[in-house]
Amino acid sequence: MLLLRPLRQTSRVASAALSASTARACALRSSNVATSILGRTYAAARGAPAAFPTIETCPSPTCSCAPTPSFPEGFEIDHTTPLNGLMPNHAQQVLICTGKDDWPSKIEDDDNGQNHAAMLRDLIGRGGPYSDPFHNISVLNASFPPSSSTSSSSSSSSPSNQEATNTTNPKTTSIYLLPDFKYVPSLSSDPNHVKALVKAHLLPEKLHPVHNHSPPAKREALLRDASYADMLPGGIRDIRNEVIVLICGHGGRDQRCGVYGPLLRTEFETRLAEQGRQQGPGIEVLKDAAAPDADEKDVDLEKQGPWGARVGLISHIGGHKFAGNVIVYIPPGLKSYDSDVPHPLAGHGIWYGRVEPKHVEGIVQETIKKGNVIKELFRGGIKRGGEILRLPL
Repeated sequence: MLLLRPLRQTSRVASAALSASTARACALRSSNVATSILGRTYAAARGAPAAFPTIETCPSPTCSCAPTPSFPEGFEIDHTTPLNGLMPNHAQQVLICTGKDDWPSKIEDDDNGQNHAAMLRDLIGRGGPYSDPFHNISVLNASFPPSSSTSSSSSSSSPSNQEATNTTNPKTTSIYLLPDFKYVPSLSSDPNHVKALVKAHLLPEKLHPVHNHSPPAKREALLRDASYADMLPGGIRDIRNEVIVLICGHGGRDQRCGVYGPLLRTEFETRLAEQGRQQGPGIEVLKDAAAPDADEKDVDLEKQGPWGARVGLISHIGGHKFAGNVIVYIPPGLKSYDSDVPHPLAGHGIWYGRVEPKHVEGIVQETIKKGNVIKELFRGGIKRGGEILRLPL
């Protein structure tokens, strides 16, 4: 019984924290200050101006866009529920570059369970050794091609080199970390390398106060450890001049996303490419794998003038009934489209729902180029550093 008491105490503290967070979430409707829930800051003060530029509605298209798809009974799009705040709470999204447009309903079942998503979720998912309900990591598959798909069996003398690998020829892919705006050009399925990514880049640098009641060894295990970074053979680099547009296209999970995903990807690529033929620096739609070397592509973009933009499909992010679901990530340090001042949404990820082809031109013009958030489509947002954004009630 003595062994169970610390666990029960921790459970009671966690339950109390969750209950308190629920009360605080309800109190948001009458609060006049930004609120912290489960250690995350939510900018949602009643009556205060939004923390970013906004417009009420998406402008009507001036182009000839694809028609809005229709769906059978039982798969209708929800056009009545308010979208503001309806995004999952997460500290980071991990995008695994698969080069595929769709996956099984559970992405960890892809390739008979031999995949990076399964390995990451075993480590940071519920029940995993690095699972932390106060620091949620969203693991997603993406259609982007990896920079490297070669095999690797390198080893290292870093902290966990004693761990045995389960394969002599591990698979290798590439990883995006958002909103940290980092790119890992080469990550093998060697368990040591996957653990190194988690320890060096995904775990928090500071734990939620509820962990004060956990054993010291547990607290240490849940904290980030920069010494593991040396175990990533391909290193990691910043994403600088590339706007990233993500669209839920997980048809293996829900047909609404399966229909909207490819349709919206084509529409975004078309409308973004049009900017290169208009006044201003232009936007170059990037379809090849990202450059594995740190500044290779960025240097080219700086010489030519245009921004880069990648448009990809991703697996389930929640909210099928709000399809099409789109996330626009604007990298930190990006300048405004037609001036040398910082982009208003630099370092932000903006979540939109109920996006139809007719909205894409407006999102490109207003959000990507001008930095305006479109209220009628806004599900939420996240800033580099993990602050969750929502509109004032």
